[in-house]
Amino acid sequence: MRIGELAATCGLTAKTIRFYEQDGLLPAPPRTSGGYRDYPPDSTARLAFIRDAQTAGLTLAEIRSILVLRDSGQAPCTHVTGLIQQHLADIERRMAELRKTRTALRGLTQRAAETDPGTCKDTDVCSIIGGSARR
Repeated sequence: MRIGELAATCGLTAKTIRFYEQDGLLPAPPRTSGGYRDYPPDSTARLAFIRDAQTAGLTLAEIRSILVLRDSGQAPCTHVTGLIQQHLADIERRMAELRKTRTALRGLTQRAAETDPGTCKDTDVCSIIGGSARR
Protein backbone atom coordinates (compact mmCIF):
# COMPACT_ATOMS: atom_id res chain seq x y z
CA MET A 1 0.00 0.00 0.00
CA ARG A 2 1.30 3.45 -0.86
CA ILE A 3 2.04 6.04 1.79
CA GLY A 4 -1.07 8.13 1.08
CA GLU A 5 -3.35 5.14 1.52
CA LEU A 6 -1.54 4.06 4.66
CA ALA A 7 -1.77 7.59 6.05
CA ALA A 8 -5.51 7.75 5.35
CA THR A 9 -6.09 4.32 6.85
CA CYS A 10 -4.19 5.19 10.03
CA GLY A 11 -5.32 8.78 10.40
CA LEU A 12 -1.78 10.10 10.07
CA THR A 13 0.00 12.29 7.60
CA ALA A 14 2.50 10.99 5.08
CA LYS A 15 5.06 13.28 6.74
CA THR A 16 4.50 11.53 10.09
CA ILE A 17 4.91 8.11 8.52
CA ARG A 18 8.15 9.18 6.82
CA PHE A 19 9.34 10.58 10.18
CA TYR A 20 8.58 7.27 11.93
CA GLU A 21 10.47 5.47 9.20
CA GLN A 22 13.50 7.78 9.53
CA ASP A 23 13.36 7.49 13.32
CA GLY A 24 13.49 3.70 13.18
CA LEU A 25 9.96 3.07 14.42
CA LEU A 26 8.71 1.77 11.10
CA PRO A 27 10.89 -0.39 8.88
CA ALA A 28 11.68 1.00 5.46
CA PRO A 29 9.24 -0.63 3.06
CA PRO A 30 10.16 -2.11 -0.27
CA ARG A 31 9.82 0.20 -3.26
CA THR A 32 7.75 -0.27 -6.37
CA SER A 33 9.43 -0.25 -9.76
CA GLY A 34 8.42 3.42 -9.94
CA GLY A 35 10.21 4.16 -6.65
CA TYR A 36 7.12 4.52 -4.49
CA ARG A 37 7.07 3.12 -0.96
CA ASP A 38 4.98 -0.06 -0.85
CA TYR A 39 4.03 -0.66 2.77
CA PRO A 40 3.01 -4.18 3.81
CA PRO A 41 -0.42 -4.67 5.41
CA ASP A 42 1.06 -5.13 8.92
CA SER A 43 2.25 -1.50 8.85
CA THR A 44 -1.21 -0.39 9.96
CA ALA A 45 -1.00 -2.48 13.14
CA ARG A 46 2.49 -1.15 13.90
CA LEU A 47 1.36 2.45 13.40
CA ALA A 48 -1.69 1.83 15.59
CA PHE A 49 0.64 0.48 18.29
CA ILE A 50 2.83 3.59 18.05
CA ARG A 51 -0.21 5.85 18.36
CA ASP A 52 -1.59 3.86 21.32
CA ALA A 53 1.78 3.89 23.07
CA GLN A 54 2.04 7.65 22.61
CA THR A 55 -1.46 8.04 24.03
CA ALA A 56 -0.28 6.08 27.08
CA GLY A 57 2.49 8.66 27.52
CA LEU A 58 5.43 6.71 26.19
CA THR A 59 8.16 8.61 24.38
CA LEU A 60 9.27 7.70 20.88
CA ALA A 61 12.54 6.38 22.33
CA GLU A 62 10.61 4.11 24.69
CA ILE A 63 8.36 2.96 21.88
CA ARG A 64 11.41 2.23 19.76
CA SER A 65 12.88 0.14 22.60
CA ILE A 66 9.70 -1.94 22.71
CA LEU A 67 9.70 -2.42 18.94
CA VAL A 68 13.36 -3.44 18.97
CA LEU A 69 12.58 -6.18 21.48
CA ARG A 70 9.57 -7.38 19.48
CA ASP A 71 11.49 -7.26 16.19
CA SER A 72 14.25 -9.37 17.74
CA GLY A 73 11.69 -12.03 18.60
CA GLN A 74 11.39 -11.25 22.31
CA ALA A 75 8.14 -10.55 24.09
CA PRO A 76 8.45 -7.01 25.48
CA CYS A 77 5.94 -7.52 28.30
CA THR A 78 8.38 -7.12 31.21
CA HIS A 79 9.96 -4.08 29.60
CA VAL A 80 6.54 -2.51 28.89
CA THR A 81 5.40 -3.20 32.47
CA GLY A 82 8.45 -1.35 33.79
CA LEU A 83 7.86 1.60 31.49
CA ILE A 84 4.20 1.82 32.47
CA GLN A 85 5.01 1.64 36.19
CA GLN A 86 7.64 4.37 35.78
CA HIS A 87 5.22 6.65 33.93
CA LEU A 88 2.50 6.03 36.50
CA ALA A 89 4.89 6.91 39.33
CA ASP A 90 5.91 10.08 37.48
CA ILE A 91 2.28 11.09 37.05
CA GLU A 92 1.51 10.41 40.70
CA ARG A 93 4.49 12.58 41.70
CA ARG A 94 3.42 15.40 39.36
CA MET A 95 -0.16 15.21 40.64
CA ALA A 96 1.08 15.57 44.22
CA GLU A 97 3.14 18.61 43.16
CA LEU A 98 0.10 20.08 41.41
CA ARG A 99 -2.03 19.60 44.53
CA LYS A 100 0.58 21.50 46.57
CA THR A 101 0.67 24.24 43.95
CA ARG A 102 -3.14 24.46 43.94
CA THR A 103 -3.13 24.84 47.73
CA ALA A 104 -0.51 27.59 47.52
CA LEU A 105 -2.42 29.39 44.77
CA ARG A 106 -5.65 29.23 46.76
CA GLY A 107 -3.84 30.85 49.67
CA LEU A 108 -2.42 33.53 47.39
CA THR A 109 -5.87 34.13 45.91
CA GLN A 110 -7.22 34.73 49.40
CA ARG A 111 -4.29 37.00 50.21
CA ALA A 112 -4.85 38.93 46.95
CA ALA A 113 -8.50 39.46 47.82
CA GLU A 114 -7.48 40.90 51.22
CA THR A 115 -4.63 43.07 49.91
CA ASP A 116 -5.03 46.80 49.56
CA PRO A 117 -2.61 47.99 46.87
CA GLY A 118 -2.37 51.32 48.68
CA THR A 119 -0.63 49.65 51.62
CA CYS A 120 2.11 48.01 49.57
CA LYS A 121 5.63 49.05 50.50
CA ASP A 122 8.10 50.23 47.90
CA THR A 123 10.55 47.63 49.22
CA ASP A 124 8.27 44.75 48.27
CA VAL A 125 8.22 43.44 44.73
CA CYS A 126 4.71 42.10 45.33
CA SER A 127 3.17 41.90 48.76
CA ILE A 128 0.72 39.22 47.63
CA ILE A 129 3.45 36.71 46.82
CA GLY A 130 6.00 37.70 49.41
CA GLY A 131 7.44 40.49 51.47
CA SER A 132 5.54 42.16 54.27
CA ALA A 133 2.26 40.42 53.46
CA ARG A 134 3.61 37.15 54.83
CA ARG A 135 1.74 36.25 57.96
